[in-house]
Amino acid sequence: MDERNNNEKRKRLWKGGRKPKNDPAVYRYSISLNAADNARFLSLFEKSGMKVKAHFITACIFQKTVKTVKIDKAAMDYYMRLTTLYGQFRAVGVNYNQIVKLLYRNFSEKKAAAYLYRLEKQTAQMAVLCQRIIKLTEEFEAKYLGKDR
Repeated sequence: MDERNNNEKRKRLWKGGRKPKNDPAVYRYSISLNAADNARFLSLFEKSGMKVKAHFITACIFQKTVKTVKIDKAAMDYYMRLTTLYGQFRAVGVNYNQIVKLLYRNFSEKKAAAYLYRLEKQTAQMAVLCQRIIKLTEEFEAKYLGKDR
């Protein structure tokens, strides 16, 4: 008898399962769509970025604002490559300074000047390339990102 009372007390204290909602959604509605309407619905749902179709439908019915997020993969890819290229240009600048110091430390004035002349030619080509990259970036931003300078 004593054991039975303990089991009943444990059952009353332990509330298993989920906590009940204050205002549960119990009313359900069903709609039917043809193929064209379904395709349109699915494309709108995907553009919204929502994860639950029921939440999307509810937002549309009650005219709540539905955010649409559009990610331009080309712009992201271009930005990532440009960032990588910028990092490489910085590394070249650091290496450039180190090479000039090494040339003057390890070679005679005449030989160092000859090497520096070659280095200056390459640097001029790199500066032209850098200007082209800047121009292309400005064109890309104006065309795809809507930025005007």
